[in-house]
Amino acid sequence: MAAVWSGCSTSFSQELPPHPRGRRGGDGARIHPWSGGAGRDATTRHAEAARTVVVFARGRVRVCRAAAPCVLEPDVAGKEEVGVAVWGMDDEPPVADGHRRHGLRRRPVRPAAVEEGPVAAARSAASASASAAGSKSEVGGSRLHFLEERDEEMLSRRLIKLSQSNKVRSATELFDSMRASGLQPSAHACNSLLACFVRRGSFADAMKVFEFMKGKGMATGHSYTLILKAVATTEGYFAALKMLDEIEESDKKNVDVIVYNTVISVCGRAKDWRQVERLWRRLGENSLSGTLMTYDLLVSTFVQCGQSELAVDAYQEMFKSGIDPSEDILKAIIASCTKEGKWKFALTTFRRMLSAGMKPSIIVFNSIINSLGKAGEDELAFRMYHLLTSSGLKPDQYTWSALLSALYRSGRCWDVLDLFQGIKTKHSALLNNHLYNIALMSCERLGQWEHGLQLLWMMERGGLQISAVSYNHVIGACEVARMPKVALKVYRRMTHRGCSPDTFTHLSVIRACIWGSLWNEVEDILEEVAPDSSVYNTVIHGLCLRGKIRLARKVYTKMRSIGLKPDGKTRSFMLQNLATDY
Repeated sequence: MAAVWSGCSTSFSQELPPHPRGRRGGDGARIHPWSGGAGRDATTRHAEAARTVVVFARGRVRVCRAAAPCVLEPDVAGKEEVGVAVWGMDDEPPVADGHRRHGLRRRPVRPAAVEEGPVAAARSAASASASAAGSKSEVGGSRLHFLEERDEEMLSRRLIKLSQSNKVRSATELFDSMRASGLQPSAHACNSLLACFVRRGSFADAMKVFEFMKGKGMATGHSYTLILKAVATTEGYFAALKMLDEIEESDKKNVDVIVYNTVISVCGRAKDWRQVERLWRRLGENSLSGTLMTYDLLVSTFVQCGQSELAVDAYQEMFKSGIDPSEDILKAIIASCTKEGKWKFALTTFRRMLSAGMKPSIIVFNSIINSLGKAGEDELAFRMYHLLTSSGLKPDQYTWSALLSALYRSGRCWDVLDLFQGIKTKHSALLNNHLYNIALMSCERLGQWEHGLQLLWMMERGGLQISAVSYNHVIGACEVARMPKVALKVYRRMTHRGCSPDTFTHLSVIRACIWGSLWNEVEDILEEVAPDSSVYNTVIHGLCLRGKIRLARKVYTKMRSIGLKPDGKTRSFMLQNLATDY
């Protein structure tokens, strides 16, 4: 068995140089007793002698100096004997004059002779293994050390410490040296080294350690978690799913819920909710109970992928399992339910959040208020608003938008204008286009064209970019109030400011002009408008209803000449008034 030296920092690669006064041993190596000089006392000489060891290996004298193991390569079996002996320095007899000879002589190093026997064979095997692996190793070809310590537990603890400190090369050399010496690291030590390689992104070395553990039957759930994470990062989540199937076939008893959580996480990041659902079902089929992390991953993935039903199912299963949901899970469920219009379930979840002592954020309040407003529950929406303010939170633009929308959907348009006025007075910095547009919608419904013009002027004065939607609401208010000339002025103002009118703009201003008997203006607008069937159909309907049949026929003829198709109502009007010559 190879001799082992505790605390060697180099491999046996330094030979002793020749010394002019040295004597030769029987094998031709020049050796001298240790001498620290005449002036040194015996204690110093003995201490220095203890730090130097002379080794005879295959006819050469080499020196190992203090404190680290000497080196072997990864795949050495550790069973081949090497001719190594120790010459104790203090056993060498003194010379006749009572003084020791000077220290060891050095010879020039002969590189070809440094690595031979099992060391050379191990290095060749490691190089061949690295080539076959096909991917770059973190540490390359590591050195092997002759280990004096034979306690596997102590060496495993040393390996754990090196791995946790991210000392990759030292940890790899110790791991390979233990294998070469016939020593087996513990499963904990192997997992630490595996985690170190995964952290550093060294996939080839991680797979090498994992295959060793699998071959020795040492792989644990933690091992599978680490290697699956590495495979997903390097080769994608489909490769991780395939490896999980293989692991379940070979070692199902060590596949725990944490392994499943790892694969669920990588599939969730890829937004593959179908694979996440499949893994969730397999978890139950294998009689494994989900953890808080499991349900956190499930709810988060399903909500992000728009699968609210699955998110609620996972949430309810968590309660049946006796697991209290985290704040993130409750927020995700509320967001999903409010988005799908399930405001009752959202309120129930909100109450559970409050009873658990959690403080909802402004985003949670806004989502519930918005959902209640869409459902026409304006009173509940304002209760939530008062709860928001009593919680010490300040309403933002989204809060006011949700409240204004709740009032508008409930038909309380005057209340919308009153609330908007209050916002303008107390929170004018929060006013934006969306809030103005909700107020303008109320003006349109009420026919409050003067109020609409005032809001439009405030928007211009405030430097807001006015869109076609805002102008359309004001023109619509003029149409409701039968103020065609005002509507036409707003339309001209709109085009003058460089805002392009859309189809809704043209329809609204044309209807206003028709009911105001502004026939010339109607024809002028038709000349400006790009060919559009809906616009021409609206003009013909209005003209026929106002009894302007001749003008309606003129517009209808033009419509057909430019290739536009009339709708059924337009044809009906034309057939009804076919014989009329008015």
